[in-house]
Amino acid sequence: MLRFLLLGGTVLTLASFGGVTPALADFRLCNNTGSRVGVAIGYRDKEGWLTEGWWNVSARSCETILKGQLTARYYYLYAVDYDQGGEWSGKSFMCTREKEFTIRGFENCLARGYDRTGFFEIDSAEQKSWTVQLSEQAQAGAKPKSSAPADVPPSPAGSPGAQPPAPATPGASPPP
Repeated sequence: MLRFLLLGGTVLTLASFGGVTPALADFRLCNNTGSRVGVAIGYRDKEGWLTEGWWNVSARSCETILKGQLTARYYYLYAVDYDQGGEWSGKSFMCTREKEFTIRGFENCLARGYDRTGFFEIDSAEQKSWTVQLSEQAQAGAKPKSSAPADVPPSPAGSPGAQPPAPATPGASPPP
């Protein structure tokens, strides 16, 4: 079964999907599938790159992943379907592990004892709240859908985009 992703980003959108009061400003994920999913998120905070997981989101429900106003423009998400198999992934590699985690940095995941996992990028357009909609797509040939065209190449290293920027240390480069 192929999957696709729908992104939405305003509090008004949140209110239309679940009766959430407009006063909230969070990063939310709505699982519109018939399966339970596990979710991990990556983003840059004041101390550098951070990945966190796992949020377990029941079928046909929404969860708040990050509480409060968003402070970054770019967020990275990975989700796995626990019941039917499959995943929502991308080309931005970050560190994860099978159990609950908070991991600083995205470099040398395997050498540090973590898994190296492909996340997809979300451009929040500097909105103060954002909602991601995970959905099933049963049609053959369906491709992931997001706010960016599928043929956009990854952003260059050092700028926000498909690959997190390289650390500011001499000789360091982003993972392949």
